[in-house]
Amino acid sequence: MEFRGLRRTFGTTVALDGLDLTVAPGELIALLGPSGCGKTTALRCVAGFETPDQGAVLLDGEDITRVPANRRDAGMVFQSYSLFPNLNARDNVAFGMRVRKVPTARRHARAAELLELVGLPSHGDRYPHQLSGGQQQRVALARALALEPRVLLLDEPLSALDAKVRVTLREEIRRLQLSLGITTIFVTHDQEEALSVADHVAVLREGRLEQSGPPAEIYDRPATPFVAEFVGTMNHLPGRLSGDLVEVAGQRLPVHGDRPGTPEVDVLVRPETVLVTPGEDGDALIVTSSFRGASVRLLLRLGDGTEIVADLPGHDAARFALGGRANVRLVERPVLVAARTPAAAAEAVSA
Repeated sequence: MEFRGLRRTFGTTVALDGLDLTVAPGELIALLGPSGCGKTTALRCVAGFETPDQGAVLLDGEDITRVPANRRDAGMVFQSYSLFPNLNARDNVAFGMRVRKVPTARRHARAAELLELVGLPSHGDRYPHQLSGGQQQRVALARALALEPRVLLLDEPLSALDAKVRVTLREEIRRLQLSLGITTIFVTHDQEEALSVADHVAVLREGRLEQSGPPAEIYDRPATPFVAEFVGTMNHLPGRLSGDLVEVAGQRLPVHGDRPGTPEVDVLVRPETVLVTPGEDGDALIVTSSFRGASVRLLLRLGDGTEIVADLPGHDAARFALGGRANVRLVERPVLVAARTPAAAAEAVSA
């Protein structure tokens, strides 16, 4: 599947501004970005619910940009479950097959097969109001798969569910996608969701592609400050450029990516790349400590007043007391820098 120079406007609002993106066959790609970045509009252009002003959508090499939605061979799952309240789960799954006049016995057999696939083999006779939110979304997923589409489109399908159900269902979606080998586009604004289920993540900003790559690359090697801040938590530390290096927190580190035109910069540093050791004569004060089970998050204040967030293994929590002192160093690895923003220089920004 391919997006070629997609542009879509709504009045004076530009939803897509020349989007170029390729999705490999059988791949699950997550479109990630803040509200209004164009990710749902891109999905709707694939589904046929929106027609781009410019550009093209290709599926298996075929230009489907102006093919009617009912002829695109795409299955879609929405944020709202959109089940028919007067139909039971089996008939909801079989609805598309009924529209296509598939014989009754065949569509019932297919619906039963799909309900088993999504873990609801005994729920076929239940109506939507008799199902939990997670179960309703499983039925919606089975319905989208009923006609064996060439591409599966998921528009924030988990956002209406509670946290535990979301984790379980996203793992089920990934398992199903891998077993069926179906090309899938998953729209979400949840970074953890995108990183955990996708083969590739495409980060959108103001209708354009900011960066695309495997989840580990997006997280560990963000191409721009925007990607770095949106995906994960990021410290902003005051630094000063000196050639290909930046001076930050008493260290000189290599710079990755573009450099602003001024020597005074913000240095972007992940909390897990902050090394902390307790020490009575340490240069940092432990301001807060948040235990998170597998990890502990410390907020420390350096001697110059700069605050920095560090993530350490949870078993280290007892080593760091509030009000205590600690030594802080940064892992020696290339860092991103951005133009200095006074408000960000003394605080960590969470995406």
